Amino acid sequence: MHRIALAFFLLAPVPVVLAAPADTAPTGVYVTDPAHTSLTWKISHFGLSNYTARFTGMEARLDWNAEKPEASTITVSVDPLSVRTDFPHPEVEDFDGKIGGNADFLAAKPISFKTRSITMTGEGTATVLGDLTFRGETHPASLDVRFNGSVAEHPMDKKPRLGFSATGVVHRTDWGLGFAVPALGEDVDLMIEAEFVPAEG
Repeated sequence: MHRIALAFFLLAPVPVVLAAPADTAPTGVYVTDPAHTSLTWKISHFGLSNYTARFTGMEARLDWNAEKPEASTITVSVDPLSVRTDFPHPEVEDFDGKIGGNADFLAAKPISFKTRSITMTGEGTATVLGDLTFRGETHPASLDVRFNGSVAEHPMDKKPRLGFSATGVVHRTDWGLGFAVPALGEDVDLMIEAEFVPAEG
């Protein structure tokens, strides 16, 4: 009898709270949910591995057009001093502070990205072209973005929510960051995960 009950439990449908809702997030202004947003980057380290780090201070505003996503716009700001490398010997060197603030690296200058255009490339995929600013210089950069979906009412907070994944490559020397090239790779790979919630007010 217990086995029958267990089998029924295991085969029972997933609770309704986890089911995919039919309604999607409406047009409006959204901002990133910091608990579900991340910006990770990596560069080649002497061709032996990819050195990986992240920024913990990132905010974005999305002006979302649900009917015509390519008409949406996004602005992003990143605090360069929020870089986290997980350097194993902080008592020897403040490596995070060096990457974020040293003149040879990010120079403690604001990092921002603002869309120029969005081109749909498939069902739920797009190329986002924009202006990327860091170290006081601004140059074009592009991201390959996947729209992961949206809900009109999230089961946890009952608010609309949208989710995206994005990747891109930045040639750091274009922004004057040429430290240790080519031992350290010129290309910086970006990996972004973001969830957006309605902007307050």
